[in-house]
Amino acid sequence: MISTTRAAGQAGQGAPLGSGRDEASTGAAVRTMFGEVAPRYDFLNHFLSLGRDIAWRRAAAHALKDILERPGSRVADVCCGTGDLSFSLGRQSQGVVLGADFCHPMLAIARSKAGKHGRRIHFLEADTLRLPFGDASLDAVTSAFGFRNLANYGRGIEEMRRVLKSGGRLAILEFSRVRWPIFGPLFRFYFRRVLPRIGAWISGVEGPYSYLPDSVEKFPDQDVLAEMLRGAGFHKVSYRNFTGGVAALHVGEKMKTSSAATPSGSNHPERRFP
Repeated sequence: MISTTRAAGQAGQGAPLGSGRDEASTGAAVRTMFGEVAPRYDFLNHFLSLGRDIAWRRAAAHALKDILERPGSRVADVCCGTGDLSFSLGRQSQGVVLGADFCHPMLAIARSKAGKHGRRIHFLEADTLRLPFGDASLDAVTSAFGFRNLANYGRGIEEMRRVLKSGGRLAILEFSRVRWPIFGPLFRFYFRRVLPRIGAWISGVEGPYSYLPDSVEKFPDQDVLAEMLRGAGFHKVSYRNFTGGVAALHVGEKMKTSSAATPSGSNHPERRFP
């Protein structure tokens, strides 16, 4: 049984960058860091994961298959980076897929890839802690390997819950804790000692690939993140491990209410997208 106190304690935490609990400082540091690695980001993702990240994103999209196949469905992929999960969602969507990220260089690459994929994904520059969507306006929200970089995990969950319709689904794909006893130590050696050196060598940037294992180590594990989602008002929460827990997909639904009314005092008037 996971302690709710432990989950509550980690809800106020965020990415280990910037000046402690200063969200603006953390956000600026994350934006700068990803802007520096953007040109080699896709190649390094696929190379360093031996291509497994592609299958993980497909599994995340498949978890929303029933929603995506509804005509008129509206799904947002937040912290979308260069758009790989957005495109996976778009391949199954009969509605609208929106990709949002606050790092302009990453978003520029996502937009440049849109034509090659032949999918109409709407990309917009936006902070996941302050999404430009109205209350209860989306059928699903996803995030792949970006949630861990938020300045405040609890506020990120609250914001994603705010924009979801009653009964809407949240899917978070993120690095997690390896639970295979023999593979675990080998992977941790690779992740902490080998991967940062390869990443720095290929990208030409030192910091980001040292930050990666550090941020994963400080990120809530599978059970704690699941408990955080339940505490924030999600039910039917479950997770699926990939490659022994190298990554995990958490899925939950916003609890249905008797009314579709949205919380009072919202500072996010709904914006309409095609």
